Amino acid sequence: MSVVSNAKLLEKYLSLDQRGAVQVEYVWIDGFNNLRTKTKTVNKVPQSAAELSEWNYDGSSTGQAEGHDSDVLIQPVALFNDPFRGGDNKFVLCETFNPDGTPHKTNYRHAAKKIMDTYADSKPWFGLEQEYMLIDPETEKPYGWPKHGFPEAQGKYYCGVGAGKVFGRDIIEAHYRACLYAGVNISGVNTEVAPGQFEYQVGPCVGIDGGDHLWAARYLMERVAEDFGIAVTIHPKPVKGDWNGAGCHTNFSTEEMRQEGGIVAIEKAIKNMAKRHMEHIAVYGEDNDQRLTGKHETGRIDTFNYGVANRGASIRIPRHVGKEGKGYLEDRRPASNIDPYRVCGIIVESTFFPEN
Repeated sequence: MSVVSNAKLLEKYLSLDQRGAVQVEYVWIDGFNNLRTKTKTVNKVPQSAAELSEWNYDGSSTGQAEGHDSDVLIQPVALFNDPFRGGDNKFVLCETFNPDGTPHKTNYRHAAKKIMDTYADSKPWFGLEQEYMLIDPETEKPYGWPKHGFPEAQGKYYCGVGAGKVFGRDIIEAHYRACLYAGVNISGVNTEVAPGQFEYQVGPCVGIDGGDHLWAARYLMERVAEDFGIAVTIHPKPVKGDWNGAGCHTNFSTEEMRQEGGIVAIEKAIKNMAKRHMEHIAVYGEDNDQRLTGKHETGRIDTFNYGVANRGASIRIPRHVGKEGKGYLEDRRPASNIDPYRVCGIIVESTFFPEN
């Protein structure tokens, strides 16, 4: 079941004077890798997350605490403009902490931030390609699919144009504009291989910003789709059978990789990642085995390989990178439902993994 937003009626209230008050939506990651939010009123426009106070919530209702000791603390870390309320209103991503001040076990940003700070001089850049599928809550099938049976086979939908090829473009356009307004570093969007499937790209972002901006974009996607009465899934294999799965291909480079002769550093990093393949797979998303089958533009989950322009490889070196001898690598293993903090963290960690 879903309820479509009544934009005209809502505008009657959103246009009211806030009398100097500012609404800040606190956003955090729960115990199921989903997002939760609640709103706080503040008396001035915050210029950074550091200006906002710590808050708390009932962790027993989010899979993060027991009922007898349920408080989980949230600390603001990344501030964005709120495209839903407009004006001076904001939303802020938060880290989660235990009552004693230690990071909650579901707070993967904290450890990733330490890794990024350790290797900040290498200037790590990330570009994340978030694939997802829109779902019709009434049919529980991908948006635009017939109520009975299946649509035409894949082939005409990728970067498609026209009725019968694209289902939900209004949602994609609304999300794109919401990201730009919010200050999310979104670099593009496209329709994907399966009908009802889409992708947006976040980056290039430096260090921890990669995870922050992807989570912010995910929050905006969920909220935009909510307005349209449509659900979003980032499961890596939302439809079984001969349909493409969904990934979050992660593009990565360091300053050394981007300079002349950087291909040497790229190949060194790839060889380091090969040594820890299964460690990477462990944090590359739940149910990723359903996607990494060696079919539908994926490599096999139990093997590691890389190559130039090979979309069936674990890691792809783009053709222009191979030709120019510098640039970046594309890790094609991460699933669409990753926690980007874990993925970005282990990629940097493996890149500088001791040779011995």
